[in-house]
Amino acid sequence: MKKIFSVLILSLAFTAASFAQQITKFAVVDTNKVYQAYFRNSAPVRNYETKKEDFQKELDKHVAELQRLNDQKIEYQRKGNDSDAMKIEAQITKKTDFINEYTSAKNTELESLKKSLKENNAFYKQLYDTLARVAESGGYSAILNLQEANSILWYSPSVDITDQVISQLGL
Repeated sequence: MKKIFSVLILSLAFTAASFAQQITKFAVVDTNKVYQAYFRNSAPVRNYETKKEDFQKELDKHVAELQRLNDQKIEYQRKGNDSDAMKIEAQITKKTDFINEYTSAKNTELESLKKSLKENNAFYKQLYDTLARVAESGGYSAILNLQEANSILWYSPSVDITDQVISQLGL
């Protein structure tokens, strides 16, 4: 009986050891943070950021003009000058339409630039090679992208290897 009990315990220990070796280890990486670190000083990213700032300045200028027209319309209405208020209302409508079209066009342009930056094959090849090295050295079975957060419900910060990947990329 003692021998059977010992064999059973040994068998359970062996089974537990087998299961321990099969535990899947996951990591997460914030590819957007890696991307920003990689391209922070590159000319294409500086160009993108400059265009983005220029767009915002131009948009702010148009919005200020729209606000000025709106204030003028309110002043005309306050004074009872309905015909001038209606003229200003037409200008406000025209300016609002222009701002909407301008914003849409510039956002499309910026999105296209951003997409071309993110599709930089040299960067992604280096990133995937680095991810493979980090995964193998850390014993990870899978690395999840935090940018696809809709599929990640929770994760411990201890499995975030973003800074390690940035470091391995030499950034």
